[in-house]
Amino acid sequence: MSGSVLCIGEAMVTLRSQGRLRLGDPMVASIAGAESNVAIGLARLGHDVAWAGLVGSDELGELVLRTLRAEGVDVRTRHDPARPTGLMFREHRTGDIIHVEYVRRGSAGSALDVALVEEALDPAPALLHVSGITPALSEANAKATGAALRRARELGAVTSLDLNYRSRLWSREEAASALRMMLPDVNVLFASADELPLAFDAEPPGDQVSEVVVTHGADGAEAWESGRRARVTARPVRAVDPVGAGDAFVAGYLSARLDGLDLEGRLARGTDVAAVAVGSAGDWEGLPTRSELAAFAGDHDGMLR
Repeated sequence: MSGSVLCIGEAMVTLRSQGRLRLGDPMVASIAGAESNVAIGLARLGHDVAWAGLVGSDELGELVLRTLRAEGVDVRTRHDPARPTGLMFREHRTGDIIHVEYVRRGSAGSALDVALVEEALDPAPALLHVSGITPALSEANAKATGAALRRARELGAVTSLDLNYRSRLWSREEAASALRMMLPDVNVLFASADELPLAFDAEPPGDQVSEVVVTHGADGAEAWESGRRARVTARPVRAVDPVGAGDAFVAGYLSARLDGLDLEGRLARGTDVAAVAVGSAGDWEGLPTRSELAAFAGDHDGMLR
């Protein structure tokens, strides 16, 4: 399978501090967002990728768009002059302890609408990717996310959903109710082991979704497709920053799927991309290019698994 990818969702600016925020340590500005992270990961791996969402008519919004464009991502967006671009603050004390605070209530990213996603889906991509974070932000976002999945399926695109449950945004009951309504329009579902019950009552998953991918952190990942199951172990690496590992895995897996690899190959590329990404600070900065990933995988012929 080949072709373009469209990622729809929230993107924001992140301010990272190596010390405690209350002490006023210097901060570095970057961008963050599950779908934008995946878009950058796929672009670095050589795929034709677009991102769609809303940002404010402010300097933070321009930073989001400038960064995505610099990474080779096509931007299909509108500015919302009445709402600001969201903010995330991160205290990174050690590789295992990261404190995050958000300023996103009423942000532009929480006000997606059906018209925006329908515009973004023209022309139709080969693959649409969304996450469970975006619909958790508002009722409007939930409606727009569901509409994007339905329309993409009507257009013949493969649809991908990463559950990405965030307890700060909604309860497990609210998430399960909303996300299960989207499953009929989902081809590929990503979930961590603890998120899987949000989508299914039994394990292994049933036939509601044709392809289900479950991550197990340092223990690797597994996937089911049409009754077939595969599992790979994760490569042992020294993690500098674990934030963004899930999005990196999704980008690697979808990249391999677009390239026509089998289940084992998709899982292997997903775990390799995640392993490389966590070696650098930031949500997306450590995402590898194809040549970097080939070197990491030890494939001297330049062919990725």
